[in-house]
Amino acid sequence: MLTRIDHIGIACADLDATAAFYRATYGFEVFHTEVNEEQGVREAMLRINGTDDGGASWIQLLQPLDPESPVGKWLAKNGEGVHHIAFGTADVEADAETARQAGVRVLYDTPRTGSMGSRITFLHPKDCHGVLTELVTAAPSKGVEGPSGH
Repeated sequence: MLTRIDHIGIACADLDATAAFYRATYGFEVFHTEVNEEQGVREAMLRINGTDDGGASWIQLLQPLDPESPVGKWLAKNGEGVHHIAFGTADVEADAETARQAGVRVLYDTPRTGSMGSRITFLHPKDCHGVLTELVTAAPSKGVEGPSGH
């Protein structure tokens, strides 16, 4: 069962400049950064708040490592902005199967590793009213749950 909005993924051309904007404008600090070679991105997670289920809500900034990566191609076509929405779940496999049963295409046969060791999959945007949708099971953590990766 989906429990929260885990994060909003935002594609950007310059991760550092975009993170500086979010810090100066909203006071959001970068909680975690990493390079996800499998997804082809450099990313930063900005924690927004905690949630009743023990998780957190985040802004995920995504800078492509290569113009030919999925985010790189998306950025070239659409420009900077919202790339996807991610919903938190205790069981990414079960919720992916529920989506499949409802006729939604699930992009990965088995979940992949996302930010901070999470497990993720994506739902096809054409089956989700034009929105690329990610399902995220956060990795067990030491007090701060979240987020996915891209």
